[in-house]
Amino acid sequence: MYIAPEPSTYANCSAVRAAGGAPIYAGQPGYSQKFDRDGDGIAMSDTRPN
Repeated sequence: MYIAPEPSTYANCSAVRAAGGAPIYAGQPGYSQKFDRDGDGIAMSDTRPN
């Protein structure tokens, strides 16, 4: 059975959370500065919805 890989990009923070991908660290697949509000290299490190 084929299992599709997790996406390496996400449309928004809700999609990251739904996939169970939060937090995402710089250098990991799916990391984007658009998800890193405070610029610390950890995307989705806060709990605020987008």
